[in-house]
Amino acid sequence: MKKLAVNISRLLLAAVFIVSGFVKAVDPMGTQYKLEDYAAVLGLSALLPSLAAVVLSVALAAVEFCLGVYMLFAIRRRLTSRLMLLMLCVLTPLTLWLSLTNPITDCGCFGDAIILTNWQTFGKNVVLLIAAIIVVCWPEKMVRFISQSNQWIVINYTALFILAVAGWSLYYLPYFDFRPYHIGANIREGMVIPEDAEQPQFETTFILEKDGQQQEFTLDNYPDSTWTFVDSRTVQTRQGYVPPIHDFTILTEEGDDITDIVLADTSYTMLLIAPHLEDADDSQLDVINELYEYTLQHDYSFYCLTASTERGIDRWRDITGAEYPFCNTDETTLKTVIRSNPGLVLLKDGTVIGKWSYNNLPVIDESQWQLPLDRQEIGHIPSESAPAKVLRIILWFVLPLLLLTIADRLWAWSRWLRRKSKVLEHPEQTDTP
Repeated sequence: MKKLAVNISRLLLAAVFIVSGFVKAVDPMGTQYKLEDYAAVLGLSALLPSLAAVVLSVALAAVEFCLGVYMLFAIRRRLTSRLMLLMLCVLTPLTLWLSLTNPITDCGCFGDAIILTNWQTFGKNVVLLIAAIIVVCWPEKMVRFISQSNQWIVINYTALFILAVAGWSLYYLPYFDFRPYHIGANIREGMVIPEDAEQPQFETTFILEKDGQQQEFTLDNYPDSTWTFVDSRTVQTRQGYVPPIHDFTILTEEGDDITDIVLADTSYTMLLIAPHLEDADDSQLDVINELYEYTLQHDYSFYCLTASTERGIDRWRDITGAEYPFCNTDETTLKTVIRSNPGLVLLKDGTVIGKWSYNNLPVIDESQWQLPLDRQEIGHIPSESAPAKVLRIILWFVLPLLLLTIADRLWAWSRWLRRKSKVLEHPEQTDTP
């Protein structure tokens, strides 16, 4: 029973840490934003600049993923289990504080892949903490999947793999996009609230006065007209249904709302996304300006969406010579739409056709300059599906480790057979001290 409990706990810890680390690695900028939110809540924003937050997010993802894989393979059993216990001893009180104070609605432990409330996260961490204590008490009960002599292969390959995934996602875009603005998503449909959806509920409390005495009432027990109104407050008691996309708004510099116009355009629309133009990368200005000229030639729309001030927009115009129109959109929304500053999003009839970071902006060849987007590759949703991406991860990571494990077990089994055969051939040697 002790061995069974240890190995069940070990597999639970491994699964959670692997998933948590991987989803952070495929979206390191999302983890960066969450760390910056934590720093802001704790008043430590000055101690966590953007570069440090990026490095910390990659490191956190790599540590979680590696610990999960090492626990799965029972590598360095004592050290791995103690490190997991140490992390959980830090995270569990932190999530308890988040649950009680609720400064951040989502802890971000599974990125945008799995959204948990703070209380759900705390409950998860309590279960994991118990599992970690069990494993720390009897680490030798964990069954090894690979011999000690070959553990270094798993250690190094796991670290290199997860760092490569994080690096790819930083340079390009997240390999898996769990946000509501992923390629193929229709933004208008994501903003729709179903007719039978649960509605938010509110409770209003009235403060009234009579004969110098103040008392609180609700609509259910509202008194007669002899009471004098003093104040009232309304509290939301139930959130109700919140659509996946609920804060996407495009305002022109003049303050006109063109959200519906952009999303209802049956032709193509290019959106240059730059949450902060002051910090935006300007190494691809020629490509951006060429894309704008291409949209003018084919009568497509082109907008730059930013949360920068008028001064920041004017500075960007002066530096880049930009002639395309600028619009204002919420900063958090822009960071959710694309993990790049700047980044490019291609829409058609409200559907996301393509997304590119500034490191791989689409370049239209001169020979195809006259062709409309519907006759070009970038004008169509990429054919690679999510299952195909999962298969690629399996081929690059799971399959090599699986083959290594099988080869290692076969080698260990053959050594055991050779030893047993030697004992049977020379039984007198077993009595030798």
